[in-house]
Formats: sequence, structure tokens, C-alpha cells
Amino acid sequence: MTLQKQDKPAIGKKGEDIAARHLLATDYQVVERNWRYKRSEIDLIAKKEGVLVFVEVKTKSYVAYGHPEESVDQKKANKIMEGAEEYIYKANWHGDIRFDVIAIHLEGNGYKLFHFEDAFG
Repeated sequence: MTLQKQDKPAIGKKGEDIAARHLLATDYQVVERNWRYKRSEIDLIAKKEGVLVFVEVKTKSYVAYGHPEESVDQKKANKIMEGAEEYIYKANWHGDIRFDVIAIHLEGNGYKLFHFEDAFG
């Protein structure tokens, strides 16, 4: 299946699947996918070594208009932090937290993945 530029939902889902596999392969435990609170959506919530990690996944099939991670602006970060605050409250989490961005550039049948730890917050 070839993903076209216009097929954003499919590209986003493929990126989230790749990111989840990456996290699992690097000893994270994925505890939530596409967690929503009001107007906030957190793509992945994971745990590793006692840290709760909120992950924004950005995927692009082309970089002519910028790299995927560049689309996580302060407005987007604020929405993620708002959702994270609610998740922390509902989960009664008292440990450390972190906000990461995983950027994926799809290239033909492959991809390049960049994991930015502690990207904002």
C-alpha cells in the first residue's frame, strides 16, 4: 500500500505504530494510545524506569515543508500538557514525568525515526 501525501490519517496511524514498536524495543511499556481529554490528544503514554512519558508522534512522507518535529509548536505542547495533567490526576501518578517527541520521515518502504527526549514541558 502506497501512502499518498493526502492520506494523513493513514500516515499518522503508520507513524504511531512505528513509534510504539520503537518504544517497546527500547524497554518502554506503552500504557495508552490516543488518549483524549477535551481538545487534547496524547498519541502514546509510556513508562520506563519509573518515569511516565507523554509522547507526541509526528510523521511525514515528505519534508519539503519542514521536518516532522518542527510542527510541535507551543500551542500543541500546551494542549498535550493539559491532557497530561488530567491523566496524571486520574491515574494518581506521583512519579516523574517527561514529554517526548518522536519524528518519523517515511521514505519509500522504509523510514527514519528520531526520538527527542524531554522535548518540552
